[in-house]
Amino acid sequence: MKYFCEVVDAGNIVQAAKRLFVAQSAITMQIAQLESELGGELFDRKTRPWVLTSLGKFVYPRAKELIRQGTRLEEDARGLAAGSQGWISIGYIESSMYSLVPNAVRAFRERFPEVKVELLLRSTYEQPEQLRIGRIQLGLSRFMGTIQGPEDLHFTSLFKEPYLVVLPRDHPLAGKPLLNLSELMAIPFISYLQDPNIPYSQHLVPMMASAGFRPQVAQEARELYSALGLVAAGLGFTLIPASCSVNNRSDVVFIPIVDPPAETSVVAVTMADQDNPLVKAFVEILLRLTR
Repeated sequence: MKYFCEVVDAGNIVQAAKRLFVAQSAITMQIAQLESELGGELFDRKTRPWVLTSLGKFVYPRAKELIRQGTRLEEDARGLAAGSQGWISIGYIESSMYSLVPNAVRAFRERFPEVKVELLLRSTYEQPEQLRIGRIQLGLSRFMGTIQGPEDLHFTSLFKEPYLVVLPRDHPLAGKPLLNLSELMAIPFISYLQDPNIPYSQHLVPMMASAGFRPQVAQEARELYSALGLVAAGLGFTLIPASCSVNNRSDVVFIPIVDPPAETSVVAVTMADQDNPLVKAFVEILLRLTR
């Protein structure tokens, strides 16, 4: 793949051979072997210079990405093996990226500048298995109600927060400091698709119904920021966890609810037998920030 990409980048085999310090025949053999493994030609050899076939156009950007990933993997692995750098992988939910994750990573990197921090978007429901297979070492999850989980996981509660009403900035109710759910009865509700990546998507409407408020669902958003865009367009209101209002849009307003039907909890999730000092340090930073 390296030889193939070098021919594309250099424009022809002659220049690629000079860059790689190998014979042209070696490049030709490697490309022929790659084509044999893939089951088709990567270059149209009837043209001069060669041009990529449809298969070649498909393979080239993906091969470049694989090479970049391989280089990063080798560099990171060598650093870890030599003890010159550490590594921590964190799975996070989308809503934690509005304030908690950036602030925590910034504080962590100030304390451990040599440690590589890997951030992976993973839902609350995906994180347990990701922890078990070692793909992540720490998860940031959101729960509704009581936090319950298997015994092999440890849950550190970071904070609880209420929901806020989100309205367009020019809405007649936008200037009120507080709102009752009953005041929203005539306004369409922007809900979320029944998506496990949004942990409260399956609970919002039942939660409001339990408080005696039955919203008129007019739109369903795939993720939180899309819901805010629909609100800004004047299509209705939505509810979001309070921390998601930080550093957010200016064309909508966030208003507390007088009679909030429920709270949501953000927790740090690790393996119960976890003894990594870097993970422990990151959790301590999270606790300090959320206090």
